[in-house]
Amino acid sequence: MKEIGEKLKETRESIGISIEEAAEDLKIKPSQIEEVEEGNIKVFKDVFSLKYFVRDYAKYLGLDYNDMVDEFNEYLFDYTSRLSLDDIKKAQKEDEKDKEEPKIISPYTLEKKRKKIIPPAIIWVIILMILGIVAYFVVDAVIDDNRNNVVNNSVLE
Repeated sequence: MKEIGEKLKETRESIGISIEEAAEDLKIKPSQIEEVEEGNIKVFKDVFSLKYFVRDYAKYLGLDYNDMVDEFNEYLFDYTSRLSLDDIKKAQKEDEKDKEEPKIISPYTLEKKRKKIIPPAIIWVIILMILGIVAYFVVDAVIDDNRNNVVNNSVLE
């Protein structure tokens, strides 16, 4: 990751963009740019957010962001292949502990269930169908009345 960070830093400096300017343009904290340029990945929540950060930062600097993402993926593969099974098992145990701990339930942290709502488009289709059916019967009734009147008038003549 250090090589990727150095490449990003060299490009930024060669263009003459300050960390603060880049951070303002990308709407991120300057410390995040510094951490990536130094190769410190521990400050990011997950590798996916870091990957997209590298992609967006490379695109901002005018680099071929696909190459940077490929380079990041190679780094990530090398990094994860060096993890020992003990580290993976330890992380799994910590994850299981987090799941076992009871969660504090309060009205402020409860997740509200979304009510199932019929989309407005379906409602409009149903209304139009009902109106079409009503219109059909009204027109049919009017036509029948006209036929009856015609028949009655022709019989009377």
